[in-house]
Amino acid sequence: MREGSSAFAPLRLPLFRDRWVASTVSSVGTWMQDTAGTWLMTVLTTSPLLIALMQTAASLPVLFLGLLAGATADIYERRRLLIFWQCWMLGSVAVLAVLTFMGVVSPITLLLLTFMLNIGSAMNNPAWQAIVPELVPREDIPAAVTLNAASNNIARAVGPALGGLMIAAFMRADTGAGWVFALNSASFAGVIYILWRWKRTPIYKSALPAERIAGSVRSGLRYLRYSPSLQGPLIRAFTFTFFVSSVWSLLALVAKRDMHNQGAMGYGILNGSLGVGAVIGATTLARIRKSIDADKLLFLTGLYYVATMFLLAFVHIPAVAVLTLVGAGFCWTSTMSTLNVSVQLSVPGWVYARALGAYLMTFQGGMALGSVTWGMIAQHSSTKVALICAGAGLAASIPFTSRIHILKGALPDLTPYKWKRPVPTLAATPDPDDGPVRISIEYQIPVENYAEFTHVVHSLEDVRLRGGAVRWGIYRDAADPEHLNETFVMESWLDYLRSRERMTADDQAIRERVWALHKGDGAPKITHQIWAREVPASHEAEHDAVIE
Repeated sequence: MREGSSAFAPLRLPLFRDRWVASTVSSVGTWMQDTAGTWLMTVLTTSPLLIALMQTAASLPVLFLGLLAGATADIYERRRLLIFWQCWMLGSVAVLAVLTFMGVVSPITLLLLTFMLNIGSAMNNPAWQAIVPELVPREDIPAAVTLNAASNNIARAVGPALGGLMIAAFMRADTGAGWVFALNSASFAGVIYILWRWKRTPIYKSALPAERIAGSVRSGLRYLRYSPSLQGPLIRAFTFTFFVSSVWSLLALVAKRDMHNQGAMGYGILNGSLGVGAVIGATTLARIRKSIDADKLLFLTGLYYVATMFLLAFVHIPAVAVLTLVGAGFCWTSTMSTLNVSVQLSVPGWVYARALGAYLMTFQGGMALGSVTWGMIAQHSSTKVALICAGAGLAASIPFTSRIHILKGALPDLTPYKWKRPVPTLAATPDPDDGPVRISIEYQIPVENYAEFTHVVHSLEDVRLRGGAVRWGIYRDAADPEHLNETFVMESWLDYLRSRERMTADDQAIRERVWALHKGDGAPKITHQIWAREVPASHEAEHDAVIE
């Protein structure tokens, strides 16, 4: 964060501030619904598995749709996409409200419509998070991410208590839940209005035709495969949420057991305690980051959650549960905000939403799979045993996840490379779909530079593969040891043009280090070769091999 910037600097920007306020109101409605829906399920059934499946229904859509959501957000106009999915969520909750008022809602109906609501949330979230760099300067992204976490956690602090209060205010739980669902449906209208007024100016806009959905998903997966700085936060997010999901999914059962018949209000108090701690974390995290690095912070928050799960399992005193969950909320925001910032600062603009989609997919996938696991253990044994197993599992994972470093060292410069290299001058311009395309670069490397060259040129492998290459290699001429040849293959000519456009300043710096070791006459020789397809013998053959 730049000097003089504060944790609240993004709120000085009207566009970010309007979006933040509307999002906070909508999130309050969402958390009211989460509490009301889960409590309504406890009224409709006594099955711990069905109750825990409410968390799965909230999380599972992201497991299947995270990459698809990211791909659509990177391809289509994000403002229109967000409006569509906000309308989807409004409609899903409205239907649930009507059915609840009519008294015909069942456990399966409740799960199905909760699942439908969260399909909209899964498709909305990558685009929603990906617009942050369009609203604030890059140096304020950590503060903006933390404020977004604060928005959700202010709602987490207020929403559950309001949801529990509304249910408790009515003689019948389904009537109170119906009003909560109706209010949540209305809360989406404010977000839709803000988006409707927004005059969007994208940061990254390709001059080339948009990718198709399948190709966009493949390129996102390829980028993830060859980007270790992105893999780390995803692994840690999945591991953390898998074990910590036991707290979220079993909290209603803990409330029934420990809150002395306070019903939905007791559950709201426990859920709200997590929210209070999360808000404290969001408002203090900027100062904490100045005195403690990300790795140590994640280590300490993991240890605290181990203690939390054991306390909830063994100590049945409401005041202890409330205080413990306040600390757990603080650790939750600190962990998830740190991992989210790590993702957002480690990817370039062209794949931004896909990276966030992958993050949300692993995050919510851990929540969904964990909720099923701990719910099944609770059903076949007890809530206490499930919490003990989750705490022991998280404790065992910490030594391994601590080896994966987060936000360590200087951040890469992921801004697009400013000097746009002209399209190669060819004897015959290939069609965009022509391919595969083989690019060959010839270097003349003195023997004394060979060791340094091979070290640096292998850094180009991930650059080429992240950009879209399906194969890469560096070869030494057996007859002339100073002659080396770099070769990489793209699926099509259009993919090759995209890879040139996607090169970042950091990628270009690696390329320049490689070229600086070349000692031949002029620049390294580049040859572009298009797959020679068979043509009828009567047609004149065309030369596909050309020199830039």
